[in-house]
Amino acid sequence: MTTKTNNSAFAGFLLIALLFITCSLSAQERVEVLSDFESWETKQIKESSLIGGRTKTLYKLGGTWDCSNAHAKAMGVEKVSVSVRPEKRGEGTCCRMESTLETVSAIGINFKAFATGSIYTGKMIDVVGMKQSSDPNSAIDMGIPFSGRPSALILDYKALIQNQQAVYAPAKTHVKNVDGRDAGQITLILQHRWEENGHVYAYRVGTVQKKITQSTDWQNDFRLPVQYGKSSLALTNDRHQTHNSKGQMVCIEEVDYRGDLEPTHIIVQISAGSMAPFTGCPGNTMWVDNIRLAYDNTDLAHAKK
Repeated sequence: MTTKTNNSAFAGFLLIALLFITCSLSAQERVEVLSDFESWETKQIKESSLIGGRTKTLYKLGGTWDCSNAHAKAMGVEKVSVSVRPEKRGEGTCCRMESTLETVSAIGINFKAFATGSIYTGKMIDVVGMKQSSDPNSAIDMGIPFSGRPSALILDYKALIQNQQAVYAPAKTHVKNVDGRDAGQITLILQHRWEENGHVYAYRVGTVQKKITQSTDWQNDFRLPVQYGKSSLALTNDRHQTHNSKGQMVCIEEVDYRGDLEPTHIIVQISAGSMAPFTGCPGNTMWVDNIRLAYDNTDLAHAKK
């Protein structure tokens, strides 16, 4: 009888201990939602009659997010490119990003242009012109003001990765095959930025990088730890751009890794491809939902929105 009583008491103690541990672990982390993709902005745009005159729906995420969808106007010709759109998921919506090889017919000539479906924190200019056509990054003010030191990026994602050769198609008549296979990509970059003589410099504070090389069904609550300090993702000085204090679009010049600094900006970018502009695998598709940042409770800083 005594043994049974002791066993019951021990079981009760063990249950209370497990509950205490679970609650303690939960209390050590807080989660901040960056986007759940339930709200989209839409605009109806009629393309030029020279290329068919169709009316297309331009989808935008709004707020602190933008995407690769673009309204282009060059030499009087208006064109809409849509590689990102909402898609139903359960009772709500998620974001679908697809890499596409578009054909544009004008004056009897077929032009081929490759576009990678991508979303990011930042802002694309409203109408893309000839100046940005050769360098798409010059149309994007990349990143948003941010403070805090998240421990992880958490999201739900699904992928369709084609086992095909990549192509290069910069809106010309011919498509060129290139070496390599394209992959989806999830990237987070924390930067500490400052400006000197019109140049925008940055220390790389923290990094997340994940290449998606295989198709997969939904991976819910997928967790990617933030790596502070040096990372396998190289520093860049000619890829991401932003407006300086004079309103000029300039490259963000990363000069070193400094994991000890507080971030001033965050770049989150998720793409159906990871190759250079106009390059990738047609049909590669990424779906994403419920993007979140996880923080230890010891870090009381938060994103500036």
